[in-house]
Amino acid sequence: MKIWLSRWVTGRPQDNLRRTREELERAFSAGADAVVFPELFLTGYSGIVEPEEARRCFSELSGDNPEKLILFGTISEENRNRALMWRGGKEVLSYDKVNLFLPNGEDRLWERGDHYSAAETPFGRVGVVVCNDIRFPEASRVLRMEQKIGLLLVPAWWPWRRNGTWRTLLRARAIENAIHVAGCCVSSADLGGEKFSGAGNYLFDPLGNEAPAIDDSLYEIDLPFRGEVLVDPLKVGPAGCPSRLCRS
Repeated sequence: MKIWLSRWVTGRPQDNLRRTREELERAFSAGADAVVFPELFLTGYSGIVEPEEARRCFSELSGDNPEKLILFGTISEENRNRALMWRGGKEVLSYDKVNLFLPNGEDRLWERGDHYSAAETPFGRVGVVVCNDIRFPEASRVLRMEQKIGLLLVPAWWPWRRNGTWRTLLRARAIENAIHVAGCCVSSADLGGEKFSGAGNYLFDPLGNEAPAIDDSLYEIDLPFRGEVLVDPLKVGPAGCPSRLCRS
């Protein structure tokens, strides 16, 4: 499986909708099977895109590329910070960010989600968490133990000044759960009064090895993983995982 982690620059919302198609064309021309856009990639914190308009765009783009898996970062919808995964013109996963980042006042912008989400794909079960969720081990643990995910996608709006923390947390979640973890962070943003420099994109395998990019944004994942995992939580982990937090 080849996955494209977009090095996205967030500009004016209407320009972003147009550029989403251009980014997908580049990704699929490079051989990507899946594409991940970062958190709030269309709007940042201050821009506005009507959810209906975004969804029409997502449906059209996914329908035009029916064999491809696309995670459209997140949008603001129904007072939630919501990630949407599409394939074949249909939504296959919707996830509302559970662990809002309080230092940025996200609790004043959105309501918290109340469960974690995974979906069945041609590449196995894939889970999604968003940005600050990666700080909380229980998020990925629930997805691994209850939903048996082999790949965790993490769209983010994480600052470059804390890139070391971001990279470390992604790697830790990969090792402790014996899964692939792909973190896709916005590269930068310029929305008038909102300027931002984002952290890097990373892909870690179940052993914690970092996969190099094939061509800036394109990575290759060995699914199913054929390496030897010394500690597989599915085989030796404790029972009693809180399944109420996890839904398909």
